[in-house]
Amino acid sequence: MLKLEARAAPSQLMTVASPLLALLLTALVAAIILAGIGQDPLAGLRVLFIEPLTGRRQISEVLLKATPLIVIALGLAVCYRANVWNIGAEGQFLLGCVGAGGMAIWLTTQGIVLPKVVGIPLVLLAGMLGGLLWAALVALLRDRFNANEILVSLMLVYVAQQVVNALVFGPWKDPQGFNMPQSVGFHASLHLPPLLERTRLHIGFVIALVLALVVTLFLFRSFRGFQLQVGGLAPAAARYAGFSARSALWTALLLSGALAGLAGAMEVAGPTRQVTPYLSTGLGFTAIIVCFVGRLNPLGIVAAGVLLSLMLIGGELAQSRLGLPNAMASVLQGLLLLILLACDTFIHQRLRWVPSRKSSNKAVA
Repeated sequence: MLKLEARAAPSQLMTVASPLLALLLTALVAAIILAGIGQDPLAGLRVLFIEPLTGRRQISEVLLKATPLIVIALGLAVCYRANVWNIGAEGQFLLGCVGAGGMAIWLTTQGIVLPKVVGIPLVLLAGMLGGLLWAALVALLRDRFNANEILVSLMLVYVAQQVVNALVFGPWKDPQGFNMPQSVGFHASLHLPPLLERTRLHIGFVIALVLALVVTLFLFRSFRGFQLQVGGLAPAAARYAGFSARSALWTALLLSGALAGLAGAMEVAGPTRQVTPYLSTGLGFTAIIVCFVGRLNPLGIVAAGVLLSLMLIGGELAQSRLGLPNAMASVLQGLLLLILLACDTFIHQRLRWVPSRKSSNKAVA
């Protein structure tokens, strides 16, 4: 029978190259799916992977979509390296939208016009605080009552969506909005500055790149980051060294929540510029895939965020131009993650044929 056996020395080359291999295999499976539903595979792959990169505006939309994915995934990477399984970044993202939106709505309705260098940081900090407090609920329940952080963080996503709905259908509803469930538009001084003229890409993408560098330094060049990673890889060794598991839990969740909240703040202060009930588009869940495709490495997460954004934009184009189902992008994301996990399995293990006990007994006889 076949048995998986650990390799003595996994290939470093394959470890680095496996995301690219997974992408190629995903494209191959996508071509087979397209052919199976009666579409031209080459035309479908072109729309999915090439069309979003054929112009300045298209590339800017890919980078715009990648910005919140990268920021959220950076926080999740810290959590997962510390063996803290935060699955509720979507809820923390929404509370970041609420915190930033609340600050922007208050400044707008009160007629307070601040310079951009003051107003925008204020809005972003309010968003970070919202995400941080939502993640603090998870940390508190895990710390005090030993509640499972996976379930708690996931369930709080649905609570966060209801909080958004309650606000935009209630006190935040724009009285001049023709009864639409949306807040007033933010004052122009609170809009994130554009990075490229005549595009929606804003300075948040630069912030995401800077954060990737900061998180890299935190994880791999700071003692606190070393403590978190030791606690994740070897909890017994961390306890023996005197590292606090409780401190690691709070640090990882609060940092992750703050970054998810920052992503939400950049979303409402960037392309949306108001609070609506349609802010939840699954970015917090997609960021989990970004994390693992990027190998929990901040620099890898930047590349993975752009790749997953490319898939999302390509899926939207395929839906409008080829009539493909809306779920095509989600299917590709799931395939990419599954194939990457399969590649990792065979990088660290190998299949070996082991004779069954019955066959061995016959041979002896």
